[in-house]
Amino acid sequence: MKRVLQYGVRTITAFDWPLLALLVIMTVLGLTIMHSAVGGTDWRFADQARNFLIAFAALWVAALLPPPLLMRLSPYVYVLGVVLLLGVEFFGETSKGATRWLDLGVVRIQPSEMLKISVPMMLAWYFHKHQGALRIRDHFVAVLLLAIPFLLIVRQPDLGTALLVFATGFFVIYFGGLSFRLLLPLFIVGVAAIGTLVYYEDQICQPGVDWVLLHEYQKHRVCTLLDPSVDPLGKGFHTIQSMIAIGSGGVYGKGYLMGTQSHLDFIPERTTDFIFAVFAEEFGLYGGIMMLVLYGLLVLRGLHIAQQARTQYGRLLAGAMAMMFFVYVFVNIGMVTGILPVVGVPLPFLSYGGTALLTLGIGGGILMSIGSYRPSRN
Repeated sequence: MKRVLQYGVRTITAFDWPLLALLVIMTVLGLTIMHSAVGGTDWRFADQARNFLIAFAALWVAALLPPPLLMRLSPYVYVLGVVLLLGVEFFGETSKGATRWLDLGVVRIQPSEMLKISVPMMLAWYFHKHQGALRIRDHFVAVLLLAIPFLLIVRQPDLGTALLVFATGFFVIYFGGLSFRLLLPLFIVGVAAIGTLVYYEDQICQPGVDWVLLHEYQKHRVCTLLDPSVDPLGKGFHTIQSMIAIGSGGVYGKGYLMGTQSHLDFIPERTTDFIFAVFAEEFGLYGGIMMLVLYGLLVLRGLHIAQQARTQYGRLLAGAMAMMFFVYVFVNIGMVTGILPVVGVPLPFLSYGGTALLTLGIGGGILMSIGSYRPSRN
């Protein structure tokens, strides 16, 4: 009876109520915008409602798992993820030029999604085990642990997911004690590379110029970012139409269900990657600011949980989960507004899709698990 009561108390206290309230608000907002994007309550709206239920069930399960258990599972989950990525490399199914799926007979999965969670779990475990005695060599090992899944995902190719995996892993390494002085040379090289890209755009974006490290379609995405008007009815169509929709919304928006760009099918992928354009057209600048405030509160709550965590593992993992939400939002809104290339990253809790929602739900559950954890005193 005592164990039953303890389990019941754990079920209630496992939830971080401010975080849960923000997630519920985002869910309502997401279903509202999905209703407008699809023009009613068709099968996509029903599927998205079901996806939210699955995501919240995953959140609840993850919230009930105590951080010590998560830490013990971390190496095994990471190894399983890498093995599945290798399975995709050699036995994966190819669709639309990308090999991202693995058929296990009873289920067809996309292993790269689980690496968004398992990579920060593994790196947080590694830094927890070496806390107090970190050396430069330990950071190199951490980079290697991050590089293996990142390169395997890039080869699929799936640059959007690879960037998210890299970002979540990088934040663990940074929060783990990586000196900013080591990042400064990389920052300088990055700025120089971007400057060179912009300056020599006319030459390097010509047909036949091989970028070596990038696939041809990735080269086109970058060149389209630099000048969408070069191919306004082709590769630049997504960016141009989304920017028109956002601009036409003005300050106050056209009103719910009144967006012309979306309802006249000018916005491609309006239920997935470009759903922010639908929202901005209907709710305008004020609506966009409100959404960014909600996302900001979500990230800040996650960072607060990280700050209050009782263990090094909890601090690093919670910080990575909070920053995962940030990277999702930054990359998606960046590509919709034309300041980043289109890389296929969904907008958290608004874009249609079950896999991304499941990942976000697990991330939210991990935050709640860390936030409610209180080590037992013997």
